[in-house]
Amino acid sequence: MTHFGDFLQDLALVMCVAAITTVIFHWLKQPTVLGYLLAGLILGPHVPLPLFAHEDTVRTMSELGVILVMFSIGLEFSIEKFIKVLPTAGLTNLIELSLMTWLGYTAGRLMGWTSLESLFTGAIVSLASTMIASKALTDRRTDPQLMRVIIGILVVQDMASVLLVAVLTPLAEGVHLSFMGLTMTAGNLLGFLGLLFGLGYLIIPRVIRAVVALRSPETLLVTTVGLCFAMALLAQKGGYSVALGAFLAGMLVAESGATATIDRLIHPLRDMFAAVFFVSVGMLVDPAVLLNHWGAVLILSFLVIAGQTLTVSVGTFLSGRPLKTALQSAMALTQIGEFSFIIAQIGVSHGAIGGFLYDVTVAVSVVTAFTTPLLLKASEPFSRFVDSHLPKPLQTFTALYGSWLEGLRMGKQEETVWRRSRRQVLLIILDAFCLAAIIITTAATLKRWLPQLENQLHLPSVGGKALLIGAGLALSVPFFLGIIRGAKTLGSLIASAAIRPGKDGQVDLGLAPRRALTLALQLGVLFAIGFPLLAFTQPFLPFGYSPVVFAVLLTLLGVVFWKSTVDLQGHLQAGAQMVAEALSSHAPKNQEVLLEEINSVVPGIGAPSSIVIQPGSPAAGKTLAELNLRSLTGASVIALTRGGDRHLMPAGKELVQAGDTLVLVGTQEAVGMAKDLLRVAH
Repeated sequence: MTHFGDFLQDLALVMCVAAITTVIFHWLKQPTVLGYLLAGLILGPHVPLPLFAHEDTVRTMSELGVILVMFSIGLEFSIEKFIKVLPTAGLTNLIELSLMTWLGYTAGRLMGWTSLESLFTGAIVSLASTMIASKALTDRRTDPQLMRVIIGILVVQDMASVLLVAVLTPLAEGVHLSFMGLTMTAGNLLGFLGLLFGLGYLIIPRVIRAVVALRSPETLLVTTVGLCFAMALLAQKGGYSVALGAFLAGMLVAESGATATIDRLIHPLRDMFAAVFFVSVGMLVDPAVLLNHWGAVLILSFLVIAGQTLTVSVGTFLSGRPLKTALQSAMALTQIGEFSFIIAQIGVSHGAIGGFLYDVTVAVSVVTAFTTPLLLKASEPFSRFVDSHLPKPLQTFTALYGSWLEGLRMGKQEETVWRRSRRQVLLIILDAFCLAAIIITTAATLKRWLPQLENQLHLPSVGGKALLIGAGLALSVPFFLGIIRGAKTLGSLIASAAIRPGKDGQVDLGLAPRRALTLALQLGVLFAIGFPLLAFTQPFLPFGYSPVVFAVLLTLLGVVFWKSTVDLQGHLQAGAQMVAEALSSHAPKNQEVLLEEINSVVPGIGAPSSIVIQPGSPAAGKTLAELNLRSLTGASVIALTRGGDRHLMPAGKELVQAGDTLVLVGTQEAVGMAKDLLRVAH
């Protein structure tokens, strides 16, 4: 009875204090998650107030919140939707996880921490929080399409987090993790998930459909929650995250077709326990830690916010999303959370890292949890600011890049291109693996076997070291060049499928956009291979080499890419002139057919589409800068015709009048959104 009394007291304290703080934050028009964190600080053991909840009890309840939130997220992801977002989310996570791990490691070393502490720091700052991000998105009623992009990234990241935890655990125990051990770990994870998912797919959708037929909401709620916790328990027994099991349960329940009904039933229960989760995070905050390690907390908080914004936006954009979506997705993921706590706890419990790092992790999590809703709120104006301040060639590139990849997908060539490029992808991965093996082997030999080698060969100290480094460089060069050649070949292959070359003997009018797309794809391939290689080899090498290599390569690639965007700007200018001249001499009813013909003659200008501004349109009387179409929709205006006047690549100060014809380029979705904004409201 005493135990139940303590539990009831903790639950009453959490709910009542959270209710008061969230009412205050709602009145102040601030995100409710901040109120939950403040409630946790008030109830925690580190603040001298006469209110105290037992941390173990609250943490247990918070685990229920994690499970129910992940289950709800899974409900939004059927198998078909998950497969659809996997390429985008996979590329984004590959770039984000590897680069953030490297940045975190570098920051740790600069702060004087050990190599192992720095490695754990890199892993900690690379993982965003599904709970914090999803709560912030729900509070703002985010656009469903943007929500799917963000949740897709988080889901793939959670799967990668399980593997990361499995890799770091033996390192914390002092065990040398071999390539074979890493392969076995990944294989076990995939095998377990495949078995769990396969059996669940045969059972869960059928069970849910049978229960739905009973037309009893109470029975349906109990059944779905029971299945959710059962899958979470199976995942935990398998040595993996309960969140991953709950997410799989949600995906399988979604296959029953009763998603809307189940989500409506589970929503209040999910929100209650999610609130407890955020209270539990707030209880971990120790103000003394913030004072003792305020420098590290500020540095890592800045690294999380700036690094996640950069890496996620680059990865999301390269995978074909508009710049606005890429930036908004990135700013929604500027925090650390659940898996970061787990990784820090593993390191501390095995004595691999100092106890201070767990406290710093909690402090950074709380700081970034506070800033996430504010950054998400600022993401749309920030994306407009970035877009408006990009150099004109880059604005042109960002407007057309998505339309090129869209053309590749809509032309039903994606499967064919994948078959043709599969061998090249495998060769690039093999070259990267061999390069990493040579670098690590050379570094290990220098560290462990150099004295014995010098004695056997009777070499001077400097001579033996130079010999080994020279041999390592000589062996690395073929594989390094193989990656560069492979990236170029792969980029050219995909770009040629998206923007077809001219026939033999004819002028290749699509050369400029194809070159820009090829270079962008090359950069994407090099990022996807180079960043993991950088992160993987950094701990084995003397600190300081990788930032220099990274800066030099990035500068060289940036210069070449900039030149290609300048050429693209000239190409689009010529295309805009042809479009404007043609529109001035043809009837409006033939304009769309005419634009299709022009696109076949001047490829790579994004399938232009025109719209005539009608009297009463919200665009009439406004400048293009005031309309801000590119930032709002992703579509760009490349020409404006008014009677016999033609304005090519119009600047923002150009005034739009009724009767004007605007020519838009971009993806079909972007152009459609722009047209909706320009039409007369009914």
